[in-house]
Amino acid sequence: MTIGDPTAPGPYRAYRPVRSLAPGRRPAPVLLLIAHGSRDPRHAATVEALVGQVRGVRPGTPVATAYLDHCAPRIPQVVQRLADSGTAAVAVPLLLGSAYHARTDIPGALRGTGLPVAAVLGPSPLLLAALDRRLAEAGLDLRSPAVRARTGVVLASAGSSDPAANAATREVAAEWQRTRGWAAVEVAHASAVPPHVPEAVAALRGAGAERIAVAPYLIAPGLLPDRIASAAAAAGADLAAPVLGAAPELARLLLARYDAARTAATTALTA
Repeated sequence: MTIGDPTAPGPYRAYRPVRSLAPGRRPAPVLLLIAHGSRDPRHAATVEALVGQVRGVRPGTPVATAYLDHCAPRIPQVVQRLADSGTAAVAVPLLLGSAYHARTDIPGALRGTGLPVAAVLGPSPLLLAALDRRLAEAGLDLRSPAVRARTGVVLASAGSSDPAANAATREVAAEWQRTRGWAAVEVAHASAVPPHVPEAVAALRGAGAERIAVAPYLIAPGLLPDRIASAAAAAGADLAAPVLGAAPELARLLLARYDAARTAATTALTA
């Protein structure tokens, strides 16, 4: 989608680089990675590591980072710098689902820019592959169908006040269970919205799972992932995976979302 009219009044002066999106005419637009930001320094470090992965997957791709909150540089400063240099960009949210940040914060920050905005990352088979990767790194043998059939997994997300966003996470869990053959997959939330990790672990034990793994459905370390790890240990989970982090699957997914948004914007310009 495209946010706003680039000719409309707003905080960005004369931002019109969307016209240079057509391939073969000008350099590729900047992949403007928009992250939430956090006071925890591990968050920004993870974002920068992911930027490095994107550049490694597709060398030469111009990438810039902007944050909604807490970290620098913020979205207005980065967008204005791009506008001043006449540089085209495609905004790619570093968000797993379509909740408040995706539907309100980012559109509000980009209103009036005319920037194409890519879809959020989830759902995607690449996210499931990244979850697999992190569980394997934590010591789970995913190569064995028998192991998977005896293992119950807690998909631990941030949780949202938006029921639709939580329902989307449950759909991810159902697809992961269906495609991998887990004994069961239960969703838990790290926020105030139930269910939480202890309830999910208990449900899996009650369903007969012999082994319990907790997989954070979160991108960067911080307060909520730490809360998930502590709850997993207290609930007696057998293992807990790290966050998705700078998984190569996420880098590929960011590029796929960038490509799709760029193609859609180019098609709209030539229609």
